[in-house]
Amino acid sequence: MKINILAIESSCDETSAAVISDGKILNNIIATQSVHEKYGGVVPELASRAHQQHLIPVIHEAIESSGISKNDLSAVAFTRGPGLMGALLVGVSFAKSFAYSLGIPLIEVNHMQAHILAHFIEDPKPKFPFICLTVSGGHTQLVLVKDHLVMEVIGETMDDAVGEAFDKTAKLLGLPYPGGPLIDKYAKEGNPKAFPFPVSDMPGLSYSFSGIKTAVLYFLRDQLKSNPNFIEENLTDLCASIQFTLIKMLMQKLKKAAAAHKINHIAIAGGVSANSGLRAELQLLAKKHGWSVYIPKFEYCTDNAAMIAMVGHYKYLKGEFCAMDVVPEARMKI
Repeated sequence: MKINILAIESSCDETSAAVISDGKILNNIIATQSVHEKYGGVVPELASRAHQQHLIPVIHEAIESSGISKNDLSAVAFTRGPGLMGALLVGVSFAKSFAYSLGIPLIEVNHMQAHILAHFIEDPKPKFPFICLTVSGGHTQLVLVKDHLVMEVIGETMDDAVGEAFDKTAKLLGLPYPGGPLIDKYAKEGNPKAFPFPVSDMPGLSYSFSGIKTAVLYFLRDQLKSNPNFIEENLTDLCASIQFTLIKMLMQKLKKAAAAHKINHIAIAGGVSANSGLRAELQLLAKKHGWSVYIPKFEYCTDNAAMIAMVGHYKYLKGEFCAMDVVPEARMKI
């Protein structure tokens, strides 16, 4: 009997569903939300409403295109947290009612753990133990991964996540939301050392990204006083310099973590792992330090249900199910 699992992701502004059969991802359906662009960031209430609109069509498409009947499903996996409470409620509520109607078990999934297990969707897969740098709009963590479901956070940001730093500095430059990918785009044409921004150095393996936002704010304020066209005339160099500084901070701690734990299997995960500058720098460090590096496909970097399905598969094998009274947890920890 095959293990067929429906997975649901609704933690922020992507509604996604996927079906996995015996550990193989059959599809990965994603509905994005463009409603937030004019507000310069995700509006939680609008995200929740969009999930309500998208969820059933997305799940219907996932089941239909999988070739598996809903009556052949073994379990329903869903994102319990972390994420926006209203958005999580939509996915959790549907998962509970759907599983109950079919008489199959529920599997709760930690969204950040799922980002890491995105590496196991396709080959090559990391070897245990490995260190994963998880970087997104809401999180920046260094995670020691000992097994599929055994993980330890060994370092994290003390304030803002690196994805937030990308988006908020982009906003200061007048770029539309989401600004992170645009910084990456313009940075390719700029000089990364044109404008030296301060690099924060927190104790141990901790990060801090609030300082660079303030530094960019004051720097632009001073430059615009003498030249109102400063941003427009120097956009590519500004983007390159900001990206260079953020990546430098990420890599400093990653190198320190790899050395401290004597591990040379290194992975990155989360939305910011799609950044071309970060990927290029990681490959350079791999050659320098003899690391084996693992980077997911772009489609598995951003929020998606395929990664939720992978966690669901490994939890199913261990019989790790949850009760019907499960509730979302917005600040869920690994």
